[in-house]
Amino acid sequence: MLCAISGEAPQVPVVSSKSGSVFEKRLIEAYIAENGKDPVNGEELSTDDLIEVKSQRVVRPRPATLTSIPSLLSVFQEEWDALALETYTLQQNLAQTRRELSAALYQHDAAVRVIARLTKERDEAQDALSAVTVGATRSGAGGEAMQVDSAGLPQSVLERVENTQAALSKTRRKRAIPEGWATSDSISAYKPIDSSEPLYPGGRALAVKSTGDVALVGGVDGVVGVYSLSQKGVVQTLKTDGPVTDATWAGDKAVIGSATGSVKVFENGSEVASFKSHAGEVTAVATHPTGDLVASVGVDKSYVLYDLATNAAITQIWSDAGKTRSLVFSHTEPMTDMSCLAFLSVHFHPDGHLLAAGDANGHVKIFDVKTGVEAADYVMSGPVKDVFFSENGTFLAAVAAQSTTVSIWDLRSSKETKVLDTGSQVNSIFWDYTGQFLLTGGPSGVTVQQFNKSAKEWSEPLRSAVPAVSVAWGSAAQSIVALNESGAVTVLAASS
Repeated sequence: MLCAISGEAPQVPVVSSKSGSVFEKRLIEAYIAENGKDPVNGEELSTDDLIEVKSQRVVRPRPATLTSIPSLLSVFQEEWDALALETYTLQQNLAQTRRELSAALYQHDAAVRVIARLTKERDEAQDALSAVTVGATRSGAGGEAMQVDSAGLPQSVLERVENTQAALSKTRRKRAIPEGWATSDSISAYKPIDSSEPLYPGGRALAVKSTGDVALVGGVDGVVGVYSLSQKGVVQTLKTDGPVTDATWAGDKAVIGSATGSVKVFENGSEVASFKSHAGEVTAVATHPTGDLVASVGVDKSYVLYDLATNAAITQIWSDAGKTRSLVFSHTEPMTDMSCLAFLSVHFHPDGHLLAAGDANGHVKIFDVKTGVEAADYVMSGPVKDVFFSENGTFLAAVAAQSTTVSIWDLRSSKETKVLDTGSQVNSIFWDYTGQFLLTGGPSGVTVQQFNKSAKEWSEPLRSAVPAVSVAWGSAAQSIVALNESGAVTVLAASS
């Protein structure tokens, strides 16, 4: 008989009543004292469960000291016993580790197979989705719906975007400041010189025409007024189908977004096109440098491009968790509330090849206009209230809701290079044509922040207490136009 622990013939053999194995008595007692289990089957075991086996034993003489061979052999025997116990424990741990490793490898293999299957199903679904062409938006005023392919921009539109980019990017950095443009000294002398009565309650939309003489002003009553800055009054009214959320000029055409999800285009006071691609409120609109392309963003976290030359919606791009998908469709059922995914602001790069859209999750997403691919993602401290590219094409200004600061991002490095603290809440920003003056507006007033390119420093030539929900530069930056919550228009300029 051999001990199940040491593998040696036991001097004092005992048998476990739980496993029936033979052990050296001193070894099994030491193991029970430490673990309380049978080392063979792991059942609870005590010394009372051990059955001593009667066998003939040779009585060994008791060693007197460690100087004798018998005493040394006794010490060696004790060391061997300890080593045998430790070796047995290590063997058990090794067997347990092997079992756990085998189970982990099996689970990993199963997970890899599941991921591969899901990835294949996702790719097949994306391929199927990209091949879908669904019916689009309304074209023109009461026109027939047209089919729009989601593969990309029409070739004619793509050529216009590329030609515009090529023409503007060549001359941008060498362009001189136009003669008669406002200077820091002249801007510092701006004061309110004219203020209208409240025109449209809850005013949110303000857009000054490039000529600088007229502005679109709209509020919650669904009416947009064409306000003449020179005549100091409304010269024309345009009616949309819901509260006005934003407006812009596309040449001589007025483009208006509303809370009902519609985008309407007016020319000479008449509605010439109406679109309803968004599932929910349209939050902002912007004009492409070509002058006949317009973008809108909405609470469905998508942007839509419209070609005003043909009065058609040409593509719609959704953004979701860093990924984009392109599709144009007509909504037949209302979608659930997606305010947490809403785009709140939009602006085109001055060369026209990029589009920036700020969302309610604090992200500024930069899209390639030609492909709809998301090119960059900047993170802000809160919902992005407004975004604006500098005219030199290098910087992007963005402001978060309830914030007193404006973040300046360098597009070349995708880094936040400057944070301008205006000291009061900012709702609206507007960079001038020369890229020198950044106009800000909020409930406590307006400011002008100036960037000195040679010194690479910022200064503040103007701070005025005129409250504003939206601001814009007048012609040649010789005036500032501000719209307040009551719908009143205030013009700031140097006193004549």
